[in-house]
Amino acid sequence: MVFSMVMSCSPNLCSLPRSRMVLQKTIRCSSSSSVSTASESVKFDLKTYWTTLIRDINQKLDEAVPVKYPNQIYEAMRYSVLAKGAKRSPPIMCVAACELFGGDRLGAYPTACALEMVHAASLIHDDLPCMDDDPTRRGMPANHTVFGVDMAILAGDALFPLGFQHIVSHTPTDLVPEDRVLQVITEIARSVGSTGMAAGQFLDLEGGPNAIDFVQEKKYGEMGECSAVCGGILGGASDEEIQHLRKYGRAVGVLYRVVDDILQAKENDDKTEGKKNKGKSYVSVYGVEKAMEVAEDLRTQAKRELDGFEKYGDKVMPLYSFVDYAADRGFTIDTQV
Repeated sequence: MVFSMVMSCSPNLCSLPRSRMVLQKTIRCSSSSSVSTASESVKFDLKTYWTTLIRDINQKLDEAVPVKYPNQIYEAMRYSVLAKGAKRSPPIMCVAACELFGGDRLGAYPTACALEMVHAASLIHDDLPCMDDDPTRRGMPANHTVFGVDMAILAGDALFPLGFQHIVSHTPTDLVPEDRVLQVITEIARSVGSTGMAAGQFLDLEGGPNAIDFVQEKKYGEMGECSAVCGGILGGASDEEIQHLRKYGRAVGVLYRVVDDILQAKENDDKTEGKKNKGKSYVSVYGVEKAMEVAEDLRTQAKRELDGFEKYGDKVMPLYSFVDYAADRGFTIDTQV
């Protein structure tokens, strides 16, 4: 159930065609992005924006998951939540969406941390032998490899409710009305439940004809969708704006995964991931070229959903930039801050 993976990629490793789309905004995702509109050119430094938020979020996560009795569970929780190499894409998208509508990032941080807890929990369970059976995560031993399957299950189980508790106990009521807090909790519960990521994992295990779109949308798109929507709710977005954020986040979440698969295939001399993961990605089902077309369609779709937000001016720049970063990986995120 991955929304972001650690990849240090050159921008030309996965060059997606741009000729099929004409955009009002042209964004180059680099350490200093140049954003052009019909009337002005705006400089936006996505790398600095991202790195600054990672520093704040890492600190707050460290405070949110202290080691206490029973120590083993908390150590296992911290191992995944504070894992080196995590880009913090879900919480950063949440903060960016909140700020788009005039919200204060201090009011978004508790939900942002909760999203990372939920994300970490889903990865712990995803790697288990009875699920995807992956012994590593982000180039490091998976949680169950270090702490054992039993402790990994408990750590994941504990992180889900801790996220909800953190939202309720730490969201400042002077910045976020209580009804919005309830909406955020409902959104996260929907996203991880039996019609969300759990459904995607089920079909990933069971397989079936034409399952790839559903698996990709639920396992990978749900986290992006939930992150964008939660940020919008916290910032006071309208119902119509929430729907645009929902489609935007879902497209970006799947785009991340599709490009990760393309990059991995190219790094492996265009070989697929092998029999173990066969059928779980667009690359393994359709091949690299078709997957690149899917990625470009997702890029276009995500940006289209942001067209109505141009009235918010420069505040929409982070969300636009995330799309091109997901597709191009124009720079490496420094996660050790």
